[in-house]
Amino acid sequence: MTPPNPSSETTVRDPSEGLITLTHVIYALHAFSAFTGLLSAAFILTAFLTGWPSIIAVVLNYAKRSKVRGTWLDSHFGWQIRTFWYALLWLVLGGVAFVTFIGIPVAIVVWILTGLWVLYRIVRGWMTLSREKPMPLPERVV
Repeated sequence: MTPPNPSSETTVRDPSEGLITLTHVIYALHAFSAFTGLLSAAFILTAFLTGWPSIIAVVLNYAKRSKVRGTWLDSHFGWQIRTFWYALLWLVLGGVAFVTFIGIPVAIVVWILTGLWVLYRIVRGWMTLSREKPMPLPERVV
């Protein structure tokens, strides 16, 4: 039996403690923005997308993404980035519905459901990070 060829194997390196801490900080920034929507008149969704902590978190996601490539933290960075951009997409789609009088209730429902989805993604991601596990990979359409 021949030994495995190291170039054909996929190796996943362990992230540094600093990167794990940074990922916790990024989840905290996202959570702070989202939860301020619960405590104020703003929707969770708008607080998440327009709050400085969340915007800083996304900038950190993009700035440090190359540092986490090849580690299980990469899945968390992708999870956080996708959460932000899909939330923005649903905010815009709700806004399009909002411009019609009939669409106002639809827009409000879309925004509330998206806000709850954002909270779910923050909590699920942070809990998974606390267990030092990667997030599941998104399904790819071939």
